[in-house]
Amino acid sequence: MPNSTRPARLAALALLMAGTAQAREPATADTILTNARIYTVDKKQPWAQSVAIKDGRIVAVGPAVAVAKTKGPATKIVDLGGRLVLPAFGDAHAHPLFGALSKTRCSLHDGKSIDDYKRIIAKCVADTPGDGTVYGVGWEDSLFPPNGVPNKAILDAISTTRPLIFDSVGGHTNWVNSKALELAGITRGTPDPVNGTIDRDPATGEPVGSLQESAQALVAKLIPPPSDTDYQNSILYTARLFNSLGIVAWNDAGVDFDDQGGSRMVDAYKAVKDAGKLTTYVSVSLKWKNERGMDQLPSLMKAAERANALGVPTHTVKFYVDGVIPQKTAYMLAPYEGSSERGTPQIAPAMLDQAVIATDARGMHAFLHAIGDGGVRISLDAIEAARKANGKKPTYHMVTHLNVVDPADQPRFGKLDTYAQFQPTWSSWYPYMELTEAAIGKKRMEYIYPAGSIVRAGGKLAYGADWPVATANPIEGLEVAITRRTAGDPDAKPLVASEGISLAEAIESHTLNVAVVNGMAKFTGSIETGKNADLVVLDKDIFKLPAHEISKAKVLVTLFQGKPVYGDLKRLER
Repeated sequence: MPNSTRPARLAALALLMAGTAQAREPATADTILTNARIYTVDKKQPWAQSVAIKDGRIVAVGPAVAVAKTKGPATKIVDLGGRLVLPAFGDAHAHPLFGALSKTRCSLHDGKSIDDYKRIIAKCVADTPGDGTVYGVGWEDSLFPPNGVPNKAILDAISTTRPLIFDSVGGHTNWVNSKALELAGITRGTPDPVNGTIDRDPATGEPVGSLQESAQALVAKLIPPPSDTDYQNSILYTARLFNSLGIVAWNDAGVDFDDQGGSRMVDAYKAVKDAGKLTTYVSVSLKWKNERGMDQLPSLMKAAERANALGVPTHTVKFYVDGVIPQKTAYMLAPYEGSSERGTPQIAPAMLDQAVIATDARGMHAFLHAIGDGGVRISLDAIEAARKANGKKPTYHMVTHLNVVDPADQPRFGKLDTYAQFQPTWSSWYPYMELTEAAIGKKRMEYIYPAGSIVRAGGKLAYGADWPVATANPIEGLEVAITRRTAGDPDAKPLVASEGISLAEAIESHTLNVAVVNGMAKFTGSIETGKNADLVVLDKDIFKLPAHEISKAKVLVTLFQGKPVYGDLKRLER
């Protein structure tokens, strides 16, 4: 090297090294949460003491001494006094608009008996002047043994002059009075629609006042539709509720769209987001119309393109493959107990294969509602067909509910890189389980919600409560996922205890795995440098509690992109 150029090159090298060193220095934090037990759900660094936040993002996480290097003159230090910090929870399966509307109309969710329903409905009728429809949601199948079918006579005793229509908590059955049947033109001679059943008196053939699956469409015109404002208020209601439970991400599992690709539900999300009031990440699953065929694909793709352009992420198609077990509309591999019925797929297997192959080919994820073991099998068959037809693609398909999964199908989740999407608290619904056992028998009850078996066979779980069908509380769900029994009750009988999973597995299934299937893993779901500061602070360390006490823990603070959307960090300082 010539002497004349050596000093210049050395100076340039020194500047480069200084710049590199400066680039490696962490940014000065706005806030540091310290003196905490931070469970990161990051396998490279599962535990930490401190996390530093700047402009809503995590700029450092690790030991307190290392994170302290991000402290500047204006950095706010919050001493958490050893409290547990987790990634904020996500939910892979919720019905935020339906759920909130069901709570704000004539809600039956708090009813615990038929007498409760009578009292609630009578009050709704009295409080709603005129002669229009009184509509509500939330009755439990288990209160109408042996098969979850309610009778119109109960509603007729309240009113025969105006239509009364009530959706079951799961949304698969309408309970209606005689006036609703009359106005809808449903008589003894009305044929069952495709994929639906008008429940009838076995002796007379008269409709009894219960409409299953697609038969609900026969009375849909009698139900007043929600307004745009109703939809927007529903999103705000659900966001407040979910934030209070530590949730900052959800997938709306079944959004309608029209033939031009428009969707009032997507428009409502955009309006709330544009107003700066959306305190959660949202993705939406477009609902496959079972009454249509592949002709709907162009409008579905147009709806997805439009939603994404509006800033409402859409990468999933929701398929309703079968129904529910007590009413024998879930599709089973073998007949129901004492019956020749097996249920019927809501989508023909050949059509399902074709639709999932097309969905996968376009880079979208299939999200399949399957409750019976037959429904699960044809769902997995469709995903396998897509994998074979399209090769390996970065698509995260998911089967939800999985009430019964045949042992032969349990390893297929791992082999097909398909997520099993359970509602953890469902395995503590004992009245519903009694109806289920009566329908499918003891042997198949051994394969009910087989979360542990699927994980042990190499599969992955992603949790979603299916709210409002079940509580949205993730902490209660974590406990039941581990214990398989009613939350807070150590004496309750577990439902196939061997199907429980570990606390770490349950947390991952309610955080990082949800972020993956919701298309959000790059920026949320774990506590890692570079991701958004989406965190929850709990009042109890659930890793130190007995399993049956986990549900006692409460969320103190929920941070969404570094800002409290529930609780107050100031009150936690010590």
